[in-house]
Amino acid sequence: MTTVSTDELGGMGPLVARLSRGGQRLRQADRTHPWVLDTAVVLLVFLAFCLPDLLHGGADDGDGPRRFRLAFTQLSVAGMLALQTGLVLPLLWRRRNPLAAFATSTAVFVLQWSLGAALRADIAVFVALYSLALHGRLRQLPWACAAMAGAMVLVAVRVSTAVSVWDALFFLLSTATAALALGLMVRIRRAQLAGLRERAARLEIERDQRSRLATATERTRVAREMHDIVGHNLSVIITLADAGAYTTDIAPERGKEALQLIGDTGRQALSELRRVLGVLREAGGGPSGGPELSPQPGILDLGALCTKVRTAGLEVVYRTSGDVDALDGGVQLTVYRIVQEALTNTLKHADTGTLVHLAIIVEDSRLTIRVQDSGPATPSGPPNEEGNGLVGMRERAALYGGTVSAGPTGAGGWSVEAVLDLTPQGGAR
Repeated sequence: MTTVSTDELGGMGPLVARLSRGGQRLRQADRTHPWVLDTAVVLLVFLAFCLPDLLHGGADDGDGPRRFRLAFTQLSVAGMLALQTGLVLPLLWRRRNPLAAFATSTAVFVLQWSLGAALRADIAVFVALYSLALHGRLRQLPWACAAMAGAMVLVAVRVSTAVSVWDALFFLLSTATAALALGLMVRIRRAQLAGLRERAARLEIERDQRSRLATATERTRVAREMHDIVGHNLSVIITLADAGAYTTDIAPERGKEALQLIGDTGRQALSELRRVLGVLREAGGGPSGGPELSPQPGILDLGALCTKVRTAGLEVVYRTSGDVDALDGGVQLTVYRIVQEALTNTLKHADTGTLVHLAIIVEDSRLTIRVQDSGPATPSGPPNEEGNGLVGMRERAALYGGTVSAGPTGAGGWSVEAVLDLTPQGGAR
């Protein structure tokens, strides 16, 4: 037994590729010039089935039983050509108007057999039926099948002198069924391929949309982190620099202390920036090939934050209520960033010596953050417009089903209150 090696199968790859490219070019040419294929079908049917009858003048070549040859009417060349034209020419519009092509060919077919003539060009009726099943409307098929069955019964009756009616009906109806089934099969296959192409295009669009959404979400997250880190630390640095410049001549030691605090704040900001930017790199400088990460700040770091803000000129009173140490890392980071942003806004808009009350209260599944100062009730953005800080606080609180409210107090200060939901279904990023 002959076997085919793997190399021989691999060698078929270029052939398959060439055939595929050739098929694509033919389909493209057919879409550009559809009449070329229809004309080629008509010429092929004429050469294969019409020309032999014309060359023999409609006479049988002597093969077959005599009773079969005498069962048909002999036509003149002109009559034969006219019937062949009526059968084959409608195939020119078999794709543009398949019902009209089938109806015309069937009508000529019935006329021909009514005259008792047999032509090889009758194959055009089956081609028209195939085209109707492939390109026509499905609701037209029952009527076409009924007309085809009637025509086949006529043919079976006309050849009953030579062939059994049931044998003729079986052969003719089987041929018609094969043409109909082939057309429907090709139609279903094309519909499936079109559906697959549409689904692939839709999935590609959805993939691009998900990618853009993920990119936008990550960009928003990084921008929020950068705002919290840079905004807060720069506000502290600016305040300390102003205070240092003011006290340099009056109290040089206080100026030196301010410069040291500026250096510490700058180094902390640089460390946090490296951490945020490090996670965006595919490869970093850590031992495992990833970025060197430091722990995210939490509630324990609020004491150092308050100390830094006090050094910048605010009086901060900080208290907690409830089991704040039991909160998970994501909640603690959210609390830290909200407090950081609220204190930064107070540092920007309040005078030196402003008293700030900071409270973190945990009650069952509810966490409340309250930052209230005694400074002027000045918002952190233009009138009727929320600043990026307040938007960032609300985005962070929304991760835990929480809300943030900010506004002036009755005593003339400014208050920020955030409420987080600590139920298990709330999750951090």
